[in-house]
Amino acid sequence: MRILFLLIFSMILFPGCESEKDSGVTHNIRISFAETVADSPKDGRLLLMFSNDASAEPRFQIGAGLNTQLIFGMNVDGMQPGTAATFDADALGFPYESLSEIPPGEYQVQALLHTYETFNLSTGHTVKLPMDNGEGQQWNQSPGNLYSKPLSVTISENGITGLEVVMDQIIPPIPEPEDTPWIKHIKIRSERLSEFWGRDMYLGAHILLPKGFEEHPEARYPLMVFQGHFPSDFGGFRTTPPDPGLEPEYSDRFGVEGYNIIQQQEAYDFYQRWNAPDYPRFLIIEIQHPTPYYDDSYAVNSASQGPYGDAITYELIPYIEEQFRGIGAGWSRFLYGGSTGGWEALAVQVKYPEEYNGCFAACPDPIDFRAYCLTNIYEDSNAYWTESAHKPVEVPAHRDYLGNVQSTIRENNLLELVLGDKSRSGQQWDIWEATYSPQGSEGYPERIWDKRTGDINPEVAAYWRENYDLRYILERDWEKLGPQLRGKIHIYCGDMDNYYLNNAVYLMEDFLEGTTDPYYEGEVLYGDRAEHCWNGDPEQPNHMSRLRYNSMYVPKIMERIAKSAPEGADLTSWRYR
Repeated sequence: MRILFLLIFSMILFPGCESEKDSGVTHNIRISFAETVADSPKDGRLLLMFSNDASAEPRFQIGAGLNTQLIFGMNVDGMQPGTAATFDADALGFPYESLSEIPPGEYQVQALLHTYETFNLSTGHTVKLPMDNGEGQQWNQSPGNLYSKPLSVTISENGITGLEVVMDQIIPPIPEPEDTPWIKHIKIRSERLSEFWGRDMYLGAHILLPKGFEEHPEARYPLMVFQGHFPSDFGGFRTTPPDPGLEPEYSDRFGVEGYNIIQQQEAYDFYQRWNAPDYPRFLIIEIQHPTPYYDDSYAVNSASQGPYGDAITYELIPYIEEQFRGIGAGWSRFLYGGSTGGWEALAVQVKYPEEYNGCFAACPDPIDFRAYCLTNIYEDSNAYWTESAHKPVEVPAHRDYLGNVQSTIRENNLLELVLGDKSRSGQQWDIWEATYSPQGSEGYPERIWDKRTGDINPEVAAYWRENYDLRYILERDWEKLGPQLRGKIHIYCGDMDNYYLNNAVYLMEDFLEGTTDPYYEGEVLYGDRAEHCWNGDPEQPNHMSRLRYNSMYVPKIMERIAKSAPEGADLTSWRYR
């Protein structure tokens, strides 16, 4: 009965989801690519976009929020140059689920082919996935992707037929960042990852050097690992004041005028703090570890992405410490970050408890899957609708600090399904799946729930719990982990986090504060009415504190070093003035 009810409810909610024949709407749009941009067959996800907003290309106007434009998608295998693929009225789309639902009007139309490559995994599976090409898994900016220039079209009440769209543009390569006296860039081939993926795979990092690095060759430094999304270069550090004459830009997110100038000023202020005589001398690194599923790997080992946790901890970090004179011991390494980086900081500390000496996890992605945002994957049967005999309510995914909802979990997941099936969208819900799920029979991650209906797979949920539910793992293994993690766990979150991430933090706090053998000796703090990504500073608004990650935890790190460094540890060579 519940399934029947949801089916009827969805038909009411999406009255346009009738067949092309029943609706009387006909669409026939042919998409091809020119031989001038690619002369060999291509695999990938073919995307067709419409927009009635002329402020930007349609490919830059797609999202789950209120201002999204329209997108439709299909897989192509061996697509030949000059040979067209056809979108008809039943093509899968978002926010309209089929092309037949597009309202009549004037639009800009654009096509893009998100290209896939073939990987022969060590598991014996062959999969097709989008390789990162230096952009951090952004389908609309990935070098090598093919696209068309926007065309003006009119869609009538009867649809549109005979439209030919030719992709004759290719996104160019992205230049590598250049070294400066302060910031260095490295990239290494990972043996572990290359074996898993069946091809050469690389890890990279941007390294901020301390003042006096060249003048003090005897010094060896503690390491601060700033976890987060794919960084194009080391951010938040500049050696000059804000650019003169910089035109102020308004931040819609924070409601702040001239936020671009504020950002540049904060980056310059950090440079000045970094050079202050009494400032501790550290190495700070930002890691590049994109995978074919996302802009980063979530820094742990997983069935479908391979041993990224081991590769980072046992290959990349020792290499950096050797090249840049790191101390190279667990007591001298610290983890911090926000959102994805917050989850990573805590997860890496939990998975490698003695390789790091403390984590500072701000607004972390769900750290207890009883609060997987607003879904309890162990008790709920459906992720999209609340349980109700007669009035199911759609589950929100994003709110502002007053609780106003901009999108739902169902909408986010339907957009991802349009961008790519088999967890290949490169978006948030799919990377959680790619990280936490067991590998399916085809080599792709098992779905935690059906993307169309939201029905949860309890077997996959059980796998998630045993391997990646950080609160569950801590509680299950606290007898062993407690002594190793004492004093190392610090978590910060706004109580009006946009993605409801504070709910999982509450559950984690209940466990941590209730544990007495041993007591965790860390901290969990909340920002009053603070949105994503509040990181523990009660004195500054979020738009300021988020710019100070690289310095705000330093006093806590210094306190931790003084308390926990082993006898004979080097506490002086890196404390020069």
